[in-house]
Amino acid sequence: MPRERWPTRLTFLFAAVTSAIGLGAVWRFPYLTYKYGGGAFLLPYLIALVVAGIPLLILEFALGQKLQKGAVDAFASIRKRFSFIGWLALFVGFIIIAYYAVVMGWSIIYFFASAGLQWGDDPKSYFFNNVLKISDGIGNVGKLVPALFIALLVCWVMIYFSVWKGTKSVSKVVNFTTPFALVLFLIMLVRAVTLEGSSEGIIFYLKPDFAALLDAEVWVAAFSQIFFQLSVGFGIMIAYASFNDKKEDIANNAVVVGVATVIFTILAGFIIFGTLGFMAKAQNVPIDKVVASGPGLAYVVFPQALSLMPFAAFFSMLFFLILVTIAYDSAFSLVEAIDTVVTDKIKIRRELIAFIVCLLGLLSGIIFTTNAGLYFLDVIDHFVNSYTLIAVGILECIAVGWVFGAEKLRVYVNKVSDIKIGKWWNFMIKYAVPVILAVTVIIQLTKEFAAPYENYPQWAIWLGWISVIVPFIVAFLIPQKAVKAGKVPE
Repeated sequence: MPRERWPTRLTFLFAAVTSAIGLGAVWRFPYLTYKYGGGAFLLPYLIALVVAGIPLLILEFALGQKLQKGAVDAFASIRKRFSFIGWLALFVGFIIIAYYAVVMGWSIIYFFASAGLQWGDDPKSYFFNNVLKISDGIGNVGKLVPALFIALLVCWVMIYFSVWKGTKSVSKVVNFTTPFALVLFLIMLVRAVTLEGSSEGIIFYLKPDFAALLDAEVWVAAFSQIFFQLSVGFGIMIAYASFNDKKEDIANNAVVVGVATVIFTILAGFIIFGTLGFMAKAQNVPIDKVVASGPGLAYVVFPQALSLMPFAAFFSMLFFLILVTIAYDSAFSLVEAIDTVVTDKIKIRRELIAFIVCLLGLLSGIIFTTNAGLYFLDVIDHFVNSYTLIAVGILECIAVGWVFGAEKLRVYVNKVSDIKIGKWWNFMIKYAVPVILAVTVIIQLTKEFAAPYENYPQWAIWLGWISVIVPFIVAFLIPQKAVKAGKVPE
């Protein structure tokens, strides 16, 4: 049976870019920029893109395209025992999609709530008490929150019908959602930068503090953001590239995806801080008093800011529809990476594979729809992203750089690409990127042992470590004989 193919190169680029642009572009990057030197943060961020982000995209695009396989079989083709790297990547992706779909569900709830601005004058209480119905701590799990579960179910139904036909259904979705999200984004961008007080917010966002560049933590944050943001380490880009023709321009595709993602992310900061500048002026308070990170920015502070706008309901619905769309595209890409591996190994109907994966994802996400769901989400997200995902990146570099041969893969990339990459790429993959990622882990571990993450009880911290350790164990224990790895194609 011939391998599935993207209908056009543009469809592949749409799929890759929308996978990379997730909710982190809205609630993580703007806050990091504000926290780590304003406009000065853009320097290490762009350096990280060039020296780590694009090289890793080239690695994953080349591996998937050359071998025409999903993550597990691609790494198994290098060395059979390396199949565990692919499995580990998929396990990471599955854990993340289990709670990421819940966050997507929050955005759906807020989209409908926007019509009547249901959060009123107290968006904080609305988010924590009305939507999450949050308990007083992670030890008080409480009950299932019906509205959250229904929203989660809707998300998984949407995901299923996006991936059930493989590239055929994914292509239809991304060919619609990408231009649709872009139009919505541009409307929101124009509105944000034309609000009274927006210029003060944007200046606050971009005002450089070059002294911050002397802080190693700033550079770690920049490299971490790029790594997380470009969807490397999940098996997504390997799977997507495996549906390309072997002669597709890899280097060009990597540059386009990397640059497009970064541009979107930086402009998202203009939306966030332009709107926060307007809010600060309307309330006559300093901008730093209204800035928040994480879910608090998107679901507490921003609804409050949106409520102050002319045509508040319209722009609130617009903003949360953007969040739903970008979360949706990122979510089903994680599932597609898993489906691709299973389809490569088991010749059964893709619809059935997609159904089983989505059902397991739904069941795994139930804990995040309880009264303590946010606490569990916070713990799991922190440990998986800080350790397991980075470990996958390091292992990828070792497998490709030292065993498969960085030079061998570089020759293939240059053979099919208009943009020729020099031997600097070999150095980055073999030495620079794994060292940078390892330093990131070491710095995080130092913080971890200095104080418990967010002062959670010890059992919750151990739960976080279990979410890191178990995927490693399971990936190693999967029978190697189940991996049908042929010789690496020339």
